[in-house]
Amino acid sequence: MKLITVGDNCMDVYQQIGKAFPGGNPVNVAVYLRRLGHDVNYIGVVGNDNYGNIMLNALKEKGIGVSHVHQIPGETARSMVDIVEGDRVFGDYFEGVMKDFSLSEDDLSFIAQHDLLHTAYWGETDPYLKQIKEGGTQICYDFADKPEDPKVKALIPFVDYALFSFQQDDTATRSFMKRTQALGPKQVIVTLGKQGSLVFDGKEFTACGVEQVDVVDTMGAGDSFIAGYLAGIAEGKPILECMKMGTKNAAVTLGYSGAW
Repeated sequence: MKLITVGDNCMDVYQQIGKAFPGGNPVNVAVYLRRLGHDVNYIGVVGNDNYGNIMLNALKEKGIGVSHVHQIPGETARSMVDIVEGDRVFGDYFEGVMKDFSLSEDDLSFIAQHDLLHTAYWGETDPYLKQIKEGGTQICYDFADKPEDPKVKALIPFVDYALFSFQQDDTATRSFMKRTQALGPKQVIVTLGKQGSLVFDGKEFTACGVEQVDVVDTMGAGDSFIAGYLAGIAEGKPILECMKMGTKNAAVTLGYSGAW
């Protein structure tokens, strides 16, 4: 199965330690998929500043295909981050050249050569999902903690694997998952923080707990879960095994600073 991730990237700038790490949901998922042994391409945009060069070089070093990453005049997106009791706290965000991101016909033709695409809420890919879906590429979309956002109903018919973040496994969460899955996705996948994860496939719910680890930094843990889950899909694994792969991959990321 040929995999591609598309959308936002940014440099996560940790003011406390004076360091910056490449990040962004689609970028992180690509890197974590590669860590699991899968070839993957990434499409996005970076500036021609130092951060843009750092991002491109880091992706190349990780073995990510970057032939369709656009480097244009301007500044690369960046987020200011603090660590409070092991958890990340985001400060100011500078969008930079991401505000100008769009997919060309060449990009769309390249995407059509792939079996599964991952993108996310801030990825600026929404206008293209219908065309991508009609082209035969399956779509995984991370709606983050935005279940009530109008774009959910607008985009969900084009999504095969819909991801959300919730606080707990309760009646309201399961009811939302059922309603959402009925609108088109093969699976609705919900991450629940320390409570693990939950998946509904139209027939039954599957739950999976977390691995107990010493948390250094939660940056990228959710994206690691997504990558592990998608790796399982690419390998034809059953749902529970996909969830376990995601959980194990997230546990690795929790043990070090920065997304990767």
